[in-house]
Amino acid sequence: MHWYNYRGQVSLGITRLVTIGGDDTAFSALKLEERSAGRLQVVHVPKTIDNDLDLPYGISTFGFQTARHVGVEIVKNLMVDANTTSRWYLAVTMGRKAGHLALGIGKAAGATLTIIPEEFRGWPVQLQRLVDLLIGAMVKRLSNGRADGVAVVAEGLVEILDLHDLGGLEHVERDEYGHLRLNEVDLGDLLRREVTKGMNALGLSTSIVSKNIGYELPGADPIPYDIEYTRDLGYCAAQYLLDGGTAAMVSIQDGRFTPIPFKQMVDTSTGRTKVRMVDIHSQSYQIARQYMIRLTDDDLNDPDRLGRCADLAGLSPEAFRNRFAASVEQDANHERKGRTT
Repeated sequence: MHWYNYRGQVSLGITRLVTIGGDDTAFSALKLEERSAGRLQVVHVPKTIDNDLDLPYGISTFGFQTARHVGVEIVKNLMVDANTTSRWYLAVTMGRKAGHLALGIGKAAGATLTIIPEEFRGWPVQLQRLVDLLIGAMVKRLSNGRADGVAVVAEGLVEILDLHDLGGLEHVERDEYGHLRLNEVDLGDLLRREVTKGMNALGLSTSIVSKNIGYELPGADPIPYDIEYTRDLGYCAAQYLLDGGTAAMVSIQDGRFTPIPFKQMVDTSTGRTKVRMVDIHSQSYQIARQYMIRLTDDDLNDPDRLGRCADLAGLSPEAFRNRFAASVEQDANHERKGRTT
C-alpha cells in the first residue's frame, strides 16, 4: 500500500491499520501515518525473508527462519550431489542487498563458502575479484583432494558489482520502490561462465552448475518457530492498536512486546527506513568464516600450501601469489579484525 492512497482509506472509514512486510512496506506505513495527522493508527509487523529490517541484533523478521530452514535443506542436497559427481554448485539466494539469508543458509548447511555483499569494501567491485575469490577456493579445495563444493552467493552482489562488467543493467526492470528486480539478473550463470573460463585458463577442468534458490523459500510452509512467532507479533500488534498506540513497528525483546517508533527506523542520510546489514565484525560472522574454504594470507605465505596450489594452476609460486593477492588481501583484513573482537 502506498502512503499517497490515504484519502481512499478515509472514505472507507478505516481508523486502524496493521501493515505486514519489509523495509519498503514499513516506509509506506510510516508515510501513511504521517499523512493521516493522527486520524489513523498504524503499526507495522516485520515480515521479510531478507531479515534486513532494523531490529536489535539477534532478533529476526518473521519468515527468515523458515526460508533459512528450507534453503539449508536445498544446499545440503546440492552438497551430496556435488560430492558424488565431483562438481561445483553456485547457489544464488534471495535477500536483496543484505547477506543475512545467504550467510544463514551457508553457515548452517556447512557450504564450502558463502559470499555476501557486506564483506567487500570500495564499491563498485570488479567482477574479476569475485571470480578470483571463487577460483581461489576451488584451487585450494582441489589441493586438499576435493574436486567438489557448493558456494552460496547472495543475490545482492549484483548491486555492488561494476555495471560495465555486467554489460549494464538498463534492461532490468525496477519495482515500484525503485529497486532492481534482482531475479531478472542471472548472476549464477554469469559467474558459472566466467569461473569456468578462468579455471580452463589455468588448465583445470571443472564442472560447475548454477542454481537459483528463489521462490521456493518465501512460498514454503512456515516452520513451528515462525508459526509461534507470528502469533505473538500479531497479538501484540492488535493489542497495541486497541491500547491507543500508533506509529511503531512490533518487536519482541527479552520475551516482551517492545514497540519501535517509526522515527527511530528512519535513516537520516536517505530519508527512508534503515536496512540492517550483516555485521561482518561480529563473532558469529567470524566463526562462519573459519569454516569456509578460501585462499588466505596464510596459504600464500606457507611455502608448502602455496606450492601445491601453484602446481595445480600451472604457475610459479610467485605468479600464483600475484594472481590471487587482491582477493586474499580482502580476506586477510577480515581475519585480522576478527581476532581482535
